Amino acid sequence: MTEPSKVSNAFDVTGKHVLITGGARGIGYMMAEGLLRAGAVVFISTRKPDAAKDAEHSLSEHGEVHAVAADVATEDGRRALIDAVAAKTDHLDALINNAGATWGATFDDFPDSAWDKVLGLNVKAPFALAQLARPLLEAAAREGSPARIINVGSVDGLAVPNFENYSYAASKAAVHHLTRQLAANLAPSILVNAIAPGPFPTKMMKWALDERGDEIAAANPLRRIGRPEDIAAMVIFLVAPASSYVTGAVIPLDGGLTTTMSVALSEPTASSQEV
Repeated sequence: MTEPSKVSNAFDVTGKHVLITGGARGIGYMMAEGLLRAGAVVFISTRKPDAAKDAEHSLSEHGEVHAVAADVATEDGRRALIDAVAAKTDHLDALINNAGATWGATFDDFPDSAWDKVLGLNVKAPFALAQLARPLLEAAAREGSPARIINVGSVDGLAVPNFENYSYAASKAAVHHLTRQLAANLAPSILVNAIAPGPFPTKMMKWALDERGDEIAAANPLRRIGRPEDIAAMVIFLVAPASSYVTGAVIPLDGGLTTTMSVALSEPTASSQEV
């Protein structure tokens, strides 16, 4: 029989120590604010010292937050980030790999550098950070209460995008499968899941929303784009005890955009009707 206390505390993240890369803006900032409001202690990273200072100042009104200026696209930056976190805490309940880059260009003009930059930050960095943060995550893990790694993927890794962002879409599909492999290898002490967001009001999406915002919203079954509270609720669930039996999952957070999509079919030919 279910214990009432376990149900009532299922979404409690009070006191959890959570590191979010790319937490100074966009989805990372939304996650940070939501977790702070729910009582977590949050560490965020961003490349620029000024951005780190500004984000820490604005987020501090919601709870205890520590911002670190570190470029997680580099090995030195990743080590500096984990060292900075370890200087303030002896454990991490969750690592959220959110920092990412995109690149748009036509097929004929798509450069080699777009692959190196995007796959390096979007795929290699989450793996390397998981390696570096593992001791802190293992220190937080208890029997029946695993630590968490949450990777931020994308609907562009689930379906073919409408934009020519070849390395980005490929990187997010890779993040989804990396999530599954890490989940298999790090269980039972660390759960690894991914969120695949659809359109949200971020700097990365700004140009698309400015040009085609109404069209993008209309194409969604819920007729809207994502809101900060949507991503906040999802990440709270994945950090909280409520998700303790979930690992290796890639969860679309897109209003049904990918889960209800249909395929346009051409008129069947006589031969295609014969089965």
